[in-house]
Amino acid sequence: MDHKRSSDGSDAPLPTDGAVLVIGMGRFGSRLALTVDRLGREVLAVEKDPEVIRRWSGRLPLVEADCTDPEALEQLGARDFPIAVVGVGTALEASVLITSNLVDLGLSEVWAKATSSEHARILRRIGASQVILPEADAGERVAHLVSGRLLDYIEFEDGFTIVKMHPPKEMIGFTLGQSQVLKKYGVTVIGVKSPGQEFEYATDDTRVSRQDLLIVSGNTTLLDRFAARP
Repeated sequence: MDHKRSSDGSDAPLPTDGAVLVIGMGRFGSRLALTVDRLGREVLAVEKDPEVIRRWSGRLPLVEADCTDPEALEQLGARDFPIAVVGVGTALEASVLITSNLVDLGLSEVWAKATSSEHARILRRIGASQVILPEADAGERVAHLVSGRLLDYIEFEDGFTIVKMHPPKEMIGFTLGQSQVLKKYGVTVIGVKSPGQEFEYATDDTRVSRQDLLIVSGNTTLLDRFAARP
């Protein structure tokens, strides 16, 4: 039984060198695949629904396959991809089976979308390298952005965060050395972006104006407190 068909109907082998394998062409997977393609990296999208295949045909390298079947992944040459992303989320059983199949094939990087903390826990347990919770992550990020002067927010592991923000009033007109932000608040100003100027890495002599944007790093809780200052 043949599990694979390219979007142009041919059975020609598809390139896998340095490529990203994206399984599931829903909203998350399709956006991911299009962005990877736009960034100039090889991508192969996989979807089992013929209607979705027709919708995306000609726009991306695309094959029709049911990746809950390990044989289908073997025929795709999935083990040759350096990274695979499982965009299937709402069908929990399929998500777990596909992720498990990819891990069993020995892929070093298997990223998987989860729809709940329990789903994420299962995916981690079976060996997913990274688990993405799009709605939870987006909700947390927006909550930080709407609650203060933050303009952008990136949280890493272990509570480390980098933010872009307007400066608190107490910093305006003073150098970073005079403000003593690290000593007072436990966060580090990495750099300052003034209107019409190049980004400047922060030094003690960097003077902050009202129009500046600060790039600040540190513990998430400490940054929240710092950003809440008037």
